[in-house]
Amino acid sequence: MKTRLEEDLKAAMRSGDTTRRDTLRFALAAIQREAVDRRQAAVDTLIAAGKSEGERGTALAEKDPSVLDDAAVQDVLQKQAKMRRDSIEAFRKGGRNELVAKEEKELEIIRGYLPTQMGESEIRAIVTRVVAETGATGPRDMGKVMPKVLAETKDKADGKQVAAIVQSVLREKTTS
Repeated sequence: MKTRLEEDLKAAMRSGDTTRRDTLRFALAAIQREAVDRRQAAVDTLIAAGKSEGERGTALAEKDPSVLDDAAVQDVLQKQAKMRRDSIEAFRKGGRNELVAKEEKELEIIRGYLPTQMGESEIRAIVTRVVAETGATGPRDMGKVMPKVLAETKDKADGKQVAAIVQSVLREKTTS
């Protein structure tokens, strides 16, 4: 996936698509930052374990934590998408429509690299089934329901949207 992002960045640079170019640069920078953070965390763990410099080098050579697989790259892109959604919300509240439009374009570019998101009806069906399975009876049982729903919707639904639907379904349980 990282290779695809790099190739698309080159294509955007050639075509002069500045929005795509800048968005992909930010995404690749975030991916690189995640790789560096993982490597540093691994080094810190090895140091805390009292490993010598040679042992640390051997351990890092065997399994380099800075090499991100597609799932890790997707996690970074999910975070980038969430940042854009949060920015869009903040800019709307502030009446900054030109920035809303810019962030929406960037969000669309990032979404092109993520799995298709679930619709509200799909999420609601999962929530309803999990509520029945767990025996949840109201909003107090949100802690029972959310982890199971999030496990099933991981990378395919926004956590805020899932939480809102879970709250809605649990409120309906108390009123019926």
